[in-house]
Amino acid sequence: MKYVVVIATYNEAENIPALLLSILGLGPEYQAVVVDDSSPDGTAELVSQIAAEHGRVHLLKRPAKLGYGTAYLDGFREALSMDADYIVQMDADYSHNPEDVPRLIEAAQEADLVIGSRYIGGGSVQDWPLQRRIISATGNFVARLLLGLPIRDCSGGFKCFTRATLESLDFAAIRSTGFALHYEVYYLCYHAGKRFREIPIKFINRQAGESKLSRKVILEALTVMLRLRFKRNRAELNKGGVLPGQ
Repeated sequence: MKYVVVIATYNEAENIPALLLSILGLGPEYQAVVVDDSSPDGTAELVSQIAAEHGRVHLLKRPAKLGYGTAYLDGFREALSMDADYIVQMDADYSHNPEDVPRLIEAAQEADLVIGSRYIGGGSVQDWPLQRRIISATGNFVARLLLGLPIRDCSGGFKCFTRATLESLDFAAIRSTGFALHYEVYYLCYHAGKRFREIPIKFINRQAGESKLSRKVILEALTVMLRLRFKRNRAELNKGGVLPGQ
């Protein structure tokens, strides 16, 4: 079996070297794909050096800052081209514990998409200010309300896909370029009948570097959720049916 961990980076030079070594330390079946948007802090150069020493690390350097969502889609394409059996998405800032990666993959033996969840029993968030907690809780509530997702943690970036699940997605049809990719992918998987599972994780606020959360990110997420909801409504009206879950 081959497990590929996909990590999108922008100015993560303080975090990425140790993270990559932690992933490689999980076992010889693990590989990592880093998608870097030409970080000015030299992230790509560090990854390139590690890749030269460790053949299980792969760098995709993009010409500019093209967006969180498109970075992960490019990383997923690369992982599929590498014949990955399971593909893990995680952040570069150590908010996701690399030791949890095998737990996600194990859970994916009985699911199509496994989510490392902060908001189920046993999950938690550490060192977040109150404002960030409110934003996260509100975003998850709105996602469940608008999209009908059966997920407690709709905005988490730590997840594991089976190969078949990613292959079933039409990447060209995904319009989210940023953080809202989470919602769109969950929406597509849910309405394709994919099996979800959430396992608890301890989420730790980044210890180095700067958060990428901004008002623009929040606005994009809300816009994408509204677009998907209206699309769902139109589809059901055209069928003359009743909305799922209603």
